[in-house]
Amino acid sequence: MRIRNLPALALALTAGLSLTACQSGDGTSASANASASSQGAGDSGASADTGASTAGTTASTDGSARSEAPAASASSGSSGSSGSSGAHAATPAATGTCKTSRLGFRQTHGMGEGVIVVSLKNNGSADCALQGFPGVDLKGKDGTVSAARSDRAAPLVTIEPGGETNFQLYYPPNTSGGSGVTYTTLVVTPPDETHSHSLPVDINVPVSDGSASDGIRVDPVGTGK
Repeated sequence: MRIRNLPALALALTAGLSLTACQSGDGTSASANASASSQGAGDSGASADTGASTAGTTASTDGSARSEAPAASASSGSSGSSGSSGAHAATPAATGTCKTSRLGFRQTHGMGEGVIVVSLKNNGSADCALQGFPGVDLKGKDGTVSAARSDRAAPLVTIEPGGETNFQLYYPPNTSGGSGVTYTTLVVTPPDETHSHSLPVDINVPVSDGSASDGIRVDPVGTGK
C-alpha cells in the first residue's frame, strides 16, 4: 500500500515545483514589463514637458517681439507729439513785437476836451504784440515836452493783420485867456521800439509854474476807448 503511493506523491511534488517556477517567471516578466512601462511613461512625460517648455519659450519670444512693436510705435508717436509740441511752442515766438515800420498811426480827439486818442494799426501780414507805455513827445516852436506815464496797468495786446489798438494822451486845455504854449507835432514811439512816428496836432496848453508839461500824461497801449 505504501509502495503505490510513493510515485503519486513524487508526481504531485514535481507538478508543484513546475507550477511555482512558472509563476515565478511570469511574475518577473510582469514586473519587468511594469518597470519598462513606467520608464516609458516617464520618458514620454519628460518629452512632453520638454515640448511644453520649448513651446513656452517660443511663446515668450513671440510675446517679446509683439511687445517691442508697440514700443516702437509709441516712440514714433512721441516724436510726432514732440514735433507737434515744438510747433505749438513756436507760435507765441512768431508773435513778435509790433514794429514801427509796420504800424499805421492816426490821432483823433477823444470824448472829452483835453484828450487825444492815438490808434495803432497792424499793417503787416502776421499777428504782432504790444505791451507797455509808448513814448510821447509834443513839439512846437517853443520847445519839446515829454508826456508822463499814468498809473494804469499795461495789458498785453495782440493785434491781427488789419486790426487796431490805441492809447490816450491827456493834456490840460488852455482856458487861462493867455497865449499859452502850442504844440504842432506829436511824436510816438511804440513800446519796445526805438523808431518813432510823427503826427500833426494842434494842442494849446497853459503855462503853469513855468512848466508847460504839467498835466500832460499818457496811458499804456490797449487801454484807450
